[in-house]
Amino acid sequence: MTENNYPTPAVPTLPRRELRDLVRSQLQALLNQGDLTGAKAILVPVQPADIAEAIEGLPETMQVIAFRLLSKDEAIAVYEYLDSTVQQSLCEKFKRQEVIDIVDKMSPDDRAKLFEELPAMVVRRLLSELSPIERQATAQLLGYDAGTAGRIMTPEYIALKENYTVARSLERIRSLAKVTETVYSLYVTDSDRRLTGILSLRDLVTNELDETVGEIMNRDVVCVQTGTNQEEVAKIIQRYDFLAVPVVDSEQRLVGIITVDDVLDILEEEATKDIYALGGVQSDGDNYFQANLLTVARRRVVWLLVLLLTNSVTGGIINSEAEILRKVVALTAFIPLLTGTGGNVGAQSSTVVIRGMNTDEIIGMGTFQIIIREAIAGALLGTILGTMATIWAYFFILQGDFPVAITVGISLLAISILASVAGSSLPFLFRSFGLDPALMSAPFITTAVDVLGVLIYFNLARAILQI
Repeated sequence: MTENNYPTPAVPTLPRRELRDLVRSQLQALLNQGDLTGAKAILVPVQPADIAEAIEGLPETMQVIAFRLLSKDEAIAVYEYLDSTVQQSLCEKFKRQEVIDIVDKMSPDDRAKLFEELPAMVVRRLLSELSPIERQATAQLLGYDAGTAGRIMTPEYIALKENYTVARSLERIRSLAKVTETVYSLYVTDSDRRLTGILSLRDLVTNELDETVGEIMNRDVVCVQTGTNQEEVAKIIQRYDFLAVPVVDSEQRLVGIITVDDVLDILEEEATKDIYALGGVQSDGDNYFQANLLTVARRRVVWLLVLLLTNSVTGGIINSEAEILRKVVALTAFIPLLTGTGGNVGAQSSTVVIRGMNTDEIIGMGTFQIIIREAIAGALLGTILGTMATIWAYFFILQGDFPVAITVGISLLAISILASVAGSSLPFLFRSFGLDPALMSAPFITTAVDVLGVLIYFNLARAILQI
């Protein structure tokens, strides 16, 4: 997104959420009263991001009215912050020329992100109406695969030559400052646009005006390829504390940059996907809470069907052990405790391992070492929980039936170890198959441990109770 210099909000100092709610409530009240002048006035000191959130919270019929209150420059800035569903809704309600005026002035990366969500027919029409330069920039980004550096980069950057003096470079920055993504990171290219170096604005302003770029630039450049996965880009910017990272093609020609604000969006998007996957919810990348109920049901039903099928297996195992349950009815009372504990322990192990994979915290640790570590943790947890469960069952539930109580305690220990091993090993198994480890979600580990846990419980009961 472009850098904006709107004034600091002339409103009480409030947490961001409270400020957003305050602006939205005041805006809605004024629009209900038909006071458009007042509504426009309260938006003047507010930052574009906060205006966007306030508009998103309005009823759909008011969103267009509120958006039309903004000046053209404000509207472009606010539009880039809006959720994609609101952007699409406004596109449908605006006059054709209004849409073109806004879309043509958007940053190329934000425009490409919008076009990903719009119907193909609408995208073709909008592309045909863009200025030649913006059309070319957008088509270039859309030509790269989704989720890659090429798709999320912006071609709006400042390139310098090694023979430029500091004075000439500063003059070039002044001329391009309003149409580029950032002026803080500057890139040096040769006559074929190949990236040869990088320097910061600080490097320029702290050196003599007659010095050349080649004398002060850093030739040790960290860059990414157009096909680099967006998660890897985010990790690189995070690792090196960059404000931006250059993107080059297969011939090392500079084609764009990715800025830190885009990386924040990527991190949020990837974290959302992982959280949904861990919860057994399919993600299509759009706002879950703005999707229709049929879409919501479709996203959640897959793992629930898996649970239904596997629980029928668990039910079959319990039914096959009817003879034991008839002889020792008390065993039935502890089945929910054992399966629930196993699922929770397994989900904890899988969560920490998957998180470690995403943050590279487990680099340098072998797969076997991690699994053994989690198995030991599971044994410690099982010992604590098993001891407590045995005492609780013996004194308060079974009232003196020690064999059944010890069966419950030992089963809890065995299930905790099993769940920890399964929860830590399955993410590695999924990754070895080229699948997202997050797919090894809580519902998956719960169903697996349920089946095996019930088998362990009844086999231990047969051995200890000699049935």
